[in-house]
Amino acid sequence: MRWTGPLEAAAVLTVLPVPARAAAGTRGVLPWAPLVGLVLGGVATGVAVAGTRLVGPLVGAVLGVATLAALTRGLHLDGLADTADGLGPLRGRERALEVMRQGDVGPFGVATLLLVVLLQVSCAAVLLADADGWAGLWAAVLAARLAMTRTGLPRVAVAEGSTLGRAVAGTVSRRWWTGCLLAAVALALGAAGGDWRLAGQLVGSAAAGLVAAELLLRRARTRLGGVTGDVMGAVGETAAAVTLLVAAAAVP
Repeated sequence: MRWTGPLEAAAVLTVLPVPARAAAGTRGVLPWAPLVGLVLGGVATGVAVAGTRLVGPLVGAVLGVATLAALTRGLHLDGLADTADGLGPLRGRERALEVMRQGDVGPFGVATLLLVVLLQVSCAAVLLADADGWAGLWAAVLAARLAMTRTGLPRVAVAEGSTLGRAVAGTVSRRWWTGCLLAAVALALGAAGGDWRLAGQLVGSAAAGLVAAELLLRRARTRLGGVTGDVMGAVGETAAAVTLLVAAAAVP
């Protein structure tokens, strides 16, 4: 495992300043994405909680989601929109990939992006209205990066022409992926502080997010022939949205 990986992941997945020489590669991007998720989740959750206390849950939710978008340069949201354009309208594989590589976003992508962000904000607002809701917001950010890490497992197909997909293909071992999942469960139990209801809410909602991401990944394999950088971002945003949705639904 590359120990420069955290810096490589931060360089690609965030706007955080990273020494260029220490983050010149891409092999560590996906293996260390969950660690990046912990950091981003902590910052975004802190901003969201502050906004909730100063104004209200809805403002806190908007600020939290906006903070994530700013810290990631909107990279994953862009991937979500491009993937929606590629998978949405009926077209052949080559045309779908061509559409995804274009810089503009079509109506299907705009609609998907708008609805997903609205879903994330509204569910985050429900969570922030609860005393323990901050944990669900943090879990969603972590689940998104776990879903992205999963795309780097061996034998995950890469779509034709995807430079990033080829660069990170097979960089995540199954042992590392399992370890990340177990570590995430342990963190959820720790965040719950002995509250088994909250622990079940965190683990269950994150699991639902990962299942939704898996379904999207399978659709991308069928339609596009494999993953691309855009698909990785879309997988993450999908996991985050579903995690927030299930966590909000479980709020008593």
